[in-house]
Amino acid sequence: MRKITAAVVVGLLAAGAVSAAARADDTLKVAVGQRGLWDTSISDVGQRGGIFKKHGLTLDLLYTQGAGETQQAVIAGAVDVGIGAGIMGALSAFAKGAPVRIISAEIAGAGDLYWYVKADSAIKTLSDANGKTIAYSTNGSSTHGVVTAFIKQYAPTAKATPTGGPPSTLTAVMSGQVDVGWAAPPFGLDQLDRNEIRQIATGNDTLFKGQTVRLNISNTLTLQTRKDAVDRYVQAYRETIDWMYSDPAALKVYAEFAGITQAKALRIRDGYFPKSAVSPDEIIGLDTIVPDAVGLKFIAAPLTKEQLAELIQIPPRR
Repeated sequence: MRKITAAVVVGLLAAGAVSAAARADDTLKVAVGQRGLWDTSISDVGQRGGIFKKHGLTLDLLYTQGAGETQQAVIAGAVDVGIGAGIMGALSAFAKGAPVRIISAEIAGAGDLYWYVKADSAIKTLSDANGKTIAYSTNGSSTHGVVTAFIKQYAPTAKATPTGGPPSTLTAVMSGQVDVGWAAPPFGLDQLDRNEIRQIATGNDTLFKGQTVRLNISNTLTLQTRKDAVDRYVQAYRETIDWMYSDPAALKVYAEFAGITQAKALRIRDGYFPKSAVSPDEIIGLDTIVPDAVGLKFIAAPLTKEQLAELIQIPPRR
């Protein structure tokens, strides 16, 4: 009987160890807008580098055509975390009662986003785009917000046109389906270098300069039931950013992930994405972002301090 009892105890302990090991990593479903961009690659690069594993997380990554699709997946509860949601889209969704919450900033400023035309286009500046079509990715995205501002500031008779991601947008521009396209590095750099397309503006040519433009979001149910996992995600995200700006090995991981050379990866990081811009810890410029959201008609009235405190739930650094 003692032997049987001992065997049972050993078996139960072994089973418990296996069960604990199986539970060691929590899986988070993460929707990411636009595969291959430096800032949207943080989750993938961090997972490849073992950083999320160190925080007890396995990420199930899903790539979308833009922030609008990403945000819808979060609101619907199809994913736990959404990366790169447009701040105007998030404010609009929250104001309409959607169960969306901000868990970190994603990028401040919009200098990484650029708008271009075919090299032989008669359009030289945004003011020349009156009566023309200007591309953005999806409704509610950061590019949607920027193009809305472009039209209000420079070209009131231009038409904002959703075209999806940079590859499909490039096809639309080169085939004449849209007049002004959008992209972000590494997309379009080769075409710019070969003078096949010509840049006419960046997102920083609008009121978005210096403000938080994209966010990382979750939904209320996830935060109610899996807050610890989401908090660990944000901690690992912060650690990955530090690694990507300090270790050449991280640059190599990103280059392999994006399918580009390390030289181009370095050009992208240092030329378009200063580390301060991708700090996840603070929503910059809220005092002007909220009025701008009203002015651009993303929300009908300013959010109160209480509403903003409910919307923004960034975990503190540990």
